[in-house]
Amino acid sequence: MNQDSPMLVIQNGQLAGQRWLIDRDRVVLGRELGSADLMLPERQISRRHAELYRKEDGFWLRDLGSKNGTFVNGKEIKESAPVKLTDGDEIQIALSVKIAFVGSDATAPLNARPISKSMKAAVRGLRIDKEGRRIFVAETELDPPLSAQQYRLLELLMDANGALVQRQALVESVWEGESAFGVSEQAIDALVRRLRDRLVEVDPDFDYVVTVRGHGLRFENRP
Repeated sequence: MNQDSPMLVIQNGQLAGQRWLIDRDRVVLGRELGSADLMLPERQISRRHAELYRKEDGFWLRDLGSKNGTFVNGKEIKESAPVKLTDGDEIQIALSVKIAFVGSDATAPLNARPISKSMKAAVRGLRIDKEGRRIFVAETELDPPLSAQQYRLLELLMDANGALVQRQALVESVWEGESAFGVSEQAIDALVRRLRDRLVEVDPDFDYVVTVRGHGLRFENRP
């Protein structure tokens, strides 16, 4: 391991066991893909939660005004009072994820990956929290939430488990109380387009809603 590249080892949470080399001078930890360099999907974590940065004397950690706090060895740190990290320090993000800091003089395991590689490969796909009516794409929550019609459409497609959903069933579920003849093709197409646009904002490389022309729609999730 390069002596300039210490490492973060995620000890618990959804990404437990992953190891990341710190291969840059500044690393933002947070929940939102695109805003954070190292994306941690737990909902207690802020979009931009904490920042790890290099100074002449080593790496320092500071909170970024997070809602649930950043802790080093059990002590909360403040945005205005960063802490210098030493080998073996335990970082807690929102008290929900523990991360060990491994100093640059330690030996990196063979499966350690550079943070500069995209986190999209680590956390993929779409999931739905029906109780909270919340949608997560690559573990990033859609914010603002989907409209009522967009949510009902996505829930219907996901519940079909990849099977085709025909136009009549779609109208009856999404446009409650409407007949299949009371909703135009243009209205359906516009709703599908708006839903796709919201999903593309987070995951532009995959089409979750597949149109089967002349028949209906089906949902396809990332593996």
